[in-house]
Amino acid sequence: MSNQSPLGTGFGRASTTSDVIKGIDLRGKIAIVTGANAGLGQETARTLAGAGAHVIAAVRDVKNAQRALAGVDGLEFDTLDLIDSKSIAAFAERFLASGRALDILVNNAGIFCRPFALDSRGIESHFAVNHLGHFELTTRLWPALVKANDARVVTVSSLAHRIAPVSFEDINFERREYQPILGYAQSKTANALFAVELDHRGRDQGVRAFAVHPGVIVETDIIDHLSDDEKHAIGEWTPDGRPVIDPASGYKSIPQGAATAVWCATSPLLEGLGGVYCESSDIAPVVSPELVASWGGIAADPSHPAGVMPHAIDPVAAERLWTLSEELTDTRLSQSE
Repeated sequence: MSNQSPLGTGFGRASTTSDVIKGIDLRGKIAIVTGANAGLGQETARTLAGAGAHVIAAVRDVKNAQRALAGVDGLEFDTLDLIDSKSIAAFAERFLASGRALDILVNNAGIFCRPFALDSRGIESHFAVNHLGHFELTTRLWPALVKANDARVVTVSSLAHRIAPVSFEDINFERREYQPILGYAQSKTANALFAVELDHRGRDQGVRAFAVHPGVIVETDIIDHLSDDEKHAIGEWTPDGRPVIDPASGYKSIPQGAATAVWCATSPLLEGLGGVYCESSDIAPVVSPELVASWGGIAADPSHPAGVMPHAIDPVAAERLWTLSEELTDTRLSQSE
């Protein structure tokens, strides 16, 4: 039975990480945040550590992350490259060797609208990094998550999931025209489906999973590779080139954007719940394809009401994606137990 119904948390698009973490004590908790060197990941790591958690910043460039998070107590840094299976395995082995339980895993890192590329296994890069990298990381860290006996896995998805489902017959765009936004959208749908099936498999072992849409945050470095024209096409900007922050229209600051991941990782309101897609620090409602079509224009326009499309929370598709991900990464939960 789906729990995909808003709770009425009182939070909204303008709520920040400071708002959602208020009154929450994470002392004694261990968290891992991928992509913690900048943007949403940096804010998430900083907030969790500020509430008392010991946070492992899992990043490609440790020195860069140490500079970005200088002065924040309760942090540990380790190397992780989500497009490299060997790097993922080595990171997980190091953490498991420490014998620690893992209370919170925030799968935050990702790439956005890159030119077509394949990883070393021949898998399209958005799907490989944004989904398979986090699938393999979570799978390999499974013993530590189970050991916590009340763990949460939060995976950053996107409103872009509305643009495209997972095309199981053509993951790598061999039979359809590649567009960067389609590669990204497919991977973000995969992130949401991953949370559905992970929660299904993990809840009896005390592991709950959530997917989140952070909002459109044009201040982050995920768009640094784009041209100025491309950047302006995805966000609103002032005449002097500064990004507009207008949460009512879905354009958020970094603390506003990171709030939902922090809320999913820590809120007592989510006790006993999981496998849901969240926006603005609440569970999002389901929106029908017909409603989305009636809006006209771009399905992922952030000014439209919150909501997740049925194709991103479909349990049949989620199970199919899980099986495919096991095959592509050669990892299974049973191997980690």
